[in-house]
Amino acid sequence: MKKFFSEGLPLLLMAVMLVCSCGNRQDSNTAQKKGSSGKTLELLVVANEDVYTGDTKVLIDSIFASPQLGLPVAESKFDIVNIPMSSYKNTEMFKVHRNVILLDVNPSNPDKVYMHIDEYAAPQVIVDFACKDALSLQENIRKYQDYMFRELYKAEHRRVQKAFRGMNGYDVNEAIKKKFGFSLLFSNEFSLAKEGVDFAWVRKEAKDFGIGVLIDVFPYETKGSFEEKSILDRLDTTMKRHVPASADNSYMGIERRCDEEGNYLAPIYSKVIDFDSSEYAVETRGCWRAFGDFMGGPFVTYTVLSPDKKRVVMLTGYVYCPRNKPWTKRDLLMQVESICWSLEW
Repeated sequence: MKKFFSEGLPLLLMAVMLVCSCGNRQDSNTAQKKGSSGKTLELLVVANEDVYTGDTKVLIDSIFASPQLGLPVAESKFDIVNIPMSSYKNTEMFKVHRNVILLDVNPSNPDKVYMHIDEYAAPQVIVDFACKDALSLQENIRKYQDYMFRELYKAEHRRVQKAFRGMNGYDVNEAIKKKFGFSLLFSNEFSLAKEGVDFAWVRKEAKDFGIGVLIDVFPYETKGSFEEKSILDRLDTTMKRHVPASADNSYMGIERRCDEEGNYLAPIYSKVIDFDSSEYAVETRGCWRAFGDFMGGPFVTYTVLSPDKKRVVMLTGYVYCPRNKPWTKRDLLMQVESICWSLEW
């Protein structure tokens, strides 16, 4: 794909253009690209030893290797793998990696940032920093960190969605579409566990873990529906009513116990986000627990306003993975996140 650079063109606009451009050619050029490589949430930082050092390395690590929010046990947002520029240029395996950041420092560089979507493989994001010196590089990394995160996560979502399309859960997908009038993409490993009037619980139960998505739809009345307390209260009510745990009279709920100072023992994080195909959406992360049982894990909820502004859709992905090996809660959470981000009206 054609390079876009930061000079004279805000990266926010770049991202919009890139997404639109990729979307229009999803079935042609992108489909013809080879599949990208790399483990879930693995980030390839391509930089020579004299560049990926000191304050630059500390900055990269603080952004991309910082703990993922809302997990009961700390796991980094990305697993960083560093290779020198020569290895990247001369090795095909590295060129088709899904998530790549190129850090090039040279006095002759133009101090620009390029973004490539599906350049050598699909899905793929390559962010190319061509900076004159280390200070300029660090400044640009700080400037564009939010946009990098958004595009890198989109690549992760597209990877999961591509895999799920290859093992399409037709029965569940059609049932969701018929019931709610919108679609979500599940693989055939998921089953419809429970339905209510405006509710559905879809889950996958494996040997070492369980994951699922709770779908709750209700009329939009006020913007108060998007406040953190309203989201958590409704989610608590929905879980208690519809999602039992393994012991008798036990049920799922949000972990909201506090310490003596009134702070959540398991912090909850909420923020307004740019969610595809919706004018307004809130992401909420935290931990759930089983009341009356010994179970728990992370969850992420997307509270989304429908395009006609008549409905609120709450999509909650959750993970139960007590051993955390060979799976990690972070990676499993990415699967249910990707299902939520597959929403199409």
